This record gives sequence, C-alpha cells and structure tokens, in this order.
Amino acid sequence: MQSVSVKTPRRRPEYRNIHVLQLRHYRLPPAGIVSILHRVSGVLMFLLLPLILWLFDMSLGSEISYESFTSAFVAGIGFVPGWLVKLVAWALIWAYLHHFIAGVRHLWMDMTHAVSLQAGARSAWFTLVASVLLTLVLGAKLFGVL
Repeated sequence: MQSVSVKTPRRRPEYRNIHVLQLRHYRLPPAGIVSILHRVSGVLMFLLLPLILWLFDMSLGSEISYESFTSAFVAGIGFVPGWLVKLVAWALIWAYLHHFIAGVRHLWMDMTHAVSLQAGARSAWFTLVASVLLTLVLGAKLFGVL
C-alpha cells in the first residue's frame, strides 16, 4: 500500500505580546495602520491648534491681516521660511482629511454593522488611498502646481 503525503500549509506565527525584537516580523493589518494614523492625526491637529486658531484669526481680522496671512505662505513667519509654513499646512491638511475620512469610516461601520475582516480591510484601504490622494491634490494646489 502506497502512502499519500499531504502537505499542510505552514502556520503563520501568532503574536500576542509583541517584543521589541519581533516588530520587524509583525505585519500590521490595514485597519491597524488606519487606527494608528487616526490617533497620530488627532494629536497633530491638537498640538497645532494654537497655530490654526492664530492663522484663522489673521485671515478674518481685516484686509491687512488677510494680506499678512497670505504673505506668510510666501515670505514666512518670523524666522520660519514660507516653504516650511506650507509644509506644516500640508501636514495639517493630511491630518484633517485622514481624521475625517477615518471618522466617517467608523460611523459607517457602526451604522451598517460591517465588522467583518473583509469589510474592515476594504474600508481601511479606501481611507488610506482617499486621504493620500486628496492630500496630494490639495498639496499641489497649495504649492502652486495646479
């Protein structure tokens, strides 16, 4: 009698408590990446809130303050060059867009009860792609490419 060998697929390692040395082997799922970036974008917006409020106040105060607001993106603010002001504004654009789209993702998942792995992965990829594409378009507008 001849025996038939059946190959079983190799089991992927399970990581429960990840040690620092295991981080390079760990593959974070898309939903995990979106979750971490959602927190990072929230912290970024919170830390830069005084700058946002100051810029908003400058843009609405008067015509003269609006001119100084728009010149900040060209000439800079104090010792900070204009390109760095644009770069910080671009980071804020990404933070807002990602935080908003990820928040809508969570609301949609709560309303539709779409909590399967496939639905979570699809919506996570949509969140990542949409926030990056919108950020690139608005960044092109900010830097004068469009």
